[in-house]
Amino acid sequence: LPSSQTTTLTVNFYFRKESSDSNRFTLVTPKSENDVRLQATLGNQNHGLAHGSSQLYPINNQEVNISNVTFEPGCRNNWHIHHGAGQILLCTAGRGYYQEWGKPAQELNVGDTVYIAPGIKHWHGAAPESYFVHIAESVPNKNASNEWLEAVDEEEYLKLK
Repeated sequence: LPSSQTTTLTVNFYFRKESSDSNRFTLVTPKSENDVRLQATLGNQNHGLAHGSSQLYPINNQEVNISNVTFEPGCRNNWHIHHGAGQILLCTAGRGYYQEWGKPAQELNVGDTVYIAPGIKHWHGAAPESYFVHIAESVPNKNASNEWLEAVDEEEYLKLK
């Protein structure tokens, strides 16, 4: 489809809490009333990816840019920089990672929040074996831009658990 058109598909993901004292959830086929359903609306194919498939569904682009981003297992963005505006990630499903250049990757789980200051080289995406969904928020700015850079090193990525 032309980039000006949006295709949507609504899918249901079910998660089960790994234990009562854990904040970790596992993607499951629904079997019990305690399984948590996440309804994700998928949009257009996301660009700037090093590996795998990701969908970007814009929710709002007025006062605040808000998008739902869904990554298949093993999918992650290339390294990139947001110039002129920061970004906030709200993790809503699955398990993923966020890494700033020169720092170790940090694991992301449901409920985690990440603030990315303008000008910080970073990447984010799914863990090797897990889907990952986050809401991305940023404040529109006429001078804001994204600079897409090199792919995340495959060998380093696969070292993540």
